[in-house]
Amino acid sequence: MQELFHTRTHGGRARRGALREGGRQRSGTARRSGAARSGSLPAGSSGGRGTLTVGMLIARGAARLRRARVFFGHGTDNARDEAAALVLHALGLPHAGSGALYRRRVGRAGVERVQRLLARRIRERIPAAYLTGVTWFAGARIEVDSRVLIPRSPIAELIERRFVPWIDPRRVRRVLDVGTGSGCIAIACARVLPRARVDAVDISAEALEVARGNVRRHRLTRRVRLIRSDHFSALGGAAYDIIVANPPYVGAHELAGLPPEYRHEPRLALAAGSSGLDSVRVILAQAARYLRPRGLLIVEVGNTELVVRRTWRHLPFVWLEFERGGGGVFLLTREELQAN
Repeated sequence: MQELFHTRTHGGRARRGALREGGRQRSGTARRSGAARSGSLPAGSSGGRGTLTVGMLIARGAARLRRARVFFGHGTDNARDEAAALVLHALGLPHAGSGALYRRRVGRAGVERVQRLLARRIRERIPAAYLTGVTWFAGARIEVDSRVLIPRSPIAELIERRFVPWIDPRRVRRVLDVGTGSGCIAIACARVLPRARVDAVDISAEALEVARGNVRRHRLTRRVRLIRSDHFSALGGAAYDIIVANPPYVGAHELAGLPPEYRHEPRLALAAGSSGLDSVRVILAQAARYLRPRGLLIVEVGNTELVVRRTWRHLPFVWLEFERGGGGVFLLTREELQAN
């Protein structure tokens, strides 16, 4: 097992607590999901002159993607993992396999399917997950399309650890996922907290349709409830042990400068006013009343972290660090919110 560390930053001081890796597949990270696992497998070699293998197609596809300078960041962070996702999808092959899979010869029809998919990725700048229709989050297969953001939050790593050491997972009975999108966070929470019920809210009816399909495929309809709501507005007097939010947090200036791949994602799930704080402001103002005693609020704000720190200097944010990368995620307790 590999040693992991979460760093708790509170009032400018860090406290480190060792955690043990739970042995889950690493596909649920913010930057690596789905095809990322295949990137470490051997590329293979051709079985004969003029014959292409799966591994060779991945290597050639990666080279094409690098030359085209496409943007990575919607589930993968490099050309090889992105190419692997596209090649394996085009050939109808699994994302986990032995080296033999990558030495498999590919016929002309298969090669043509791969080339067409790579061409679309390059020409239209569509993220790979939208082309394949699937990605992975915290070990869970999640189907996606342009109605929802592509899952990539570093919060996946925290969920895999069952929110330890910040809360005793045995006492968690209710979780709220604000801005559920594809339902990935709600599904991941329900999978690791089998005694908990999860409410998942989103303002977008289209996003909830996608989430509903994912919840059904994971057979979690009895424990994950989908609610159309603008933040907390439709929740009544409900109270939760954990509130997790991955809200819109992109400011107007940053939004205008994003790579073209982001234009395929729903603007509603990205844009958050001039400074990126519109949604975060609502969450910080209202979350305490929906938390149980010693309850946790966990929010991803990404590149808006510095603006959040400056705007709410009085709040004792805990900024989480992740072994697999990513950041901009803060944690507060109900009591800390109420005291400020």
